[in-house]
Amino acid sequence: MSQFSDHRHARRRTKWVNGALIVGAGPSGLAVGACLRQQGLPFVILERARCVASLWQTRTYDRLRLHLPKRFCRLPGLPIPGDFPEYPTRDQFVEYLEAYARRFELSPRFGEAVTAARFDTTCGMWRVRTAAEAEVEVEYMCQWLVVATGENAECVVPAVEGMGDFGGRVIHAGEYKSGKTFSGERVLVVGCGNSGMELCLDLCLHGAFPAMVVRDSVHVLPREALGKSTFELAVQLMKWLPLRLVDRVLLAISWMKLGDVQKLGLKRPALGPFELKCIQGKTPVLDLGALHKIKTGEIKVVPGIKKFSCGKVELVDGRVLKVDSVIFATGYRSNIHEWLQGADLFDKDGHPTREFPNGWKGCSGLYAVGFGRTGLSGVSMDAVKVAEDIGRIWKEETRQAKHIIACHRRSTSQN
Repeated sequence: MSQFSDHRHARRRTKWVNGALIVGAGPSGLAVGACLRQQGLPFVILERARCVASLWQTRTYDRLRLHLPKRFCRLPGLPIPGDFPEYPTRDQFVEYLEAYARRFELSPRFGEAVTAARFDTTCGMWRVRTAAEAEVEVEYMCQWLVVATGENAECVVPAVEGMGDFGGRVIHAGEYKSGKTFSGERVLVVGCGNSGMELCLDLCLHGAFPAMVVRDSVHVLPREALGKSTFELAVQLMKWLPLRLVDRVLLAISWMKLGDVQKLGLKRPALGPFELKCIQGKTPVLDLGALHKIKTGEIKVVPGIKKFSCGKVELVDGRVLKVDSVIFATGYRSNIHEWLQGADLFDKDGHPTREFPNGWKGCSGLYAVGFGRTGLSGVSMDAVKVAEDIGRIWKEETRQAKHIIACHRRSTSQN
């Protein structure tokens, strides 16, 4: 049996999905597909872009590497190649994801952007509409809907007074590739997360003069400590110590390795790095060399922005800086609320209404993967749970169907 059948109309088609419908062909969607494939269950993957892992392929900068060791970033069923370095490059990780798709024979339907999805109580199915090529609207009917579009579907650019008068180049970090095109420029980087820090470092290495806007408090940790990655060390310590004590150990190590970062204008939050991660989903910055550039003055740390004017920015402390370009390293957001209707699994901001590790399953056959703010290791955990749950239901329904058919045959033979 094919995975779906067509009922064609003029400019609208209905496709019945035999199995699960997965929205998104990033690491989350691929992981779910692979787990379902291993169980021999049918599925369809929809992807609005023209490639797998489009965020990694089109919205990342050249120098990007995985911030965690590769063993924490593998997807279910296939390790990252042993000849890759401990922290693979962006291109290496994309190569791994493409190999992953081939290994599990995952063939997403590219160029199909989901525009609406709702559960139809009348027929007990999900109705998922997409905009495909040639302005043809497609409506998929499915029993299980897996949302795997992730928390980084759309770029976030805050509205700032006077932005229209600035006149210089303004981009989001998702458009940034290399500091080569900024050489010799005064660049304002808005945001002090991992992306903001690393973009500032890259700009320095290419002869630009970055200033980094730090509006909020931030935890900066060394990428490695005591011969291990800081993340791995934290995971091991949490097996024996309470979270707050683990945070105290990490902050003590950070102070010994990095010094007092608050003197550099980087105020630490009141909560510890991993407690803050668990409660608010805010990831600590792992230093890759930007802190040294801040100490030498090559990266300037400045407070929040008050307003822009022609070629200038006024800061909240009254200083005015001349600026050639602005890069908003202000993150991404989910776009769930734009197309998913009447679902109990997500709040208005597109975050799961249930805390990790319980945010992967909703009602009426709705699932979510990649929204736990726990990185790729959390993606793998969710994907396995989703596939196992769908597999369990599939087997129960198949067993019931066989029983009904067998009973019908016995009844017929006795007549």
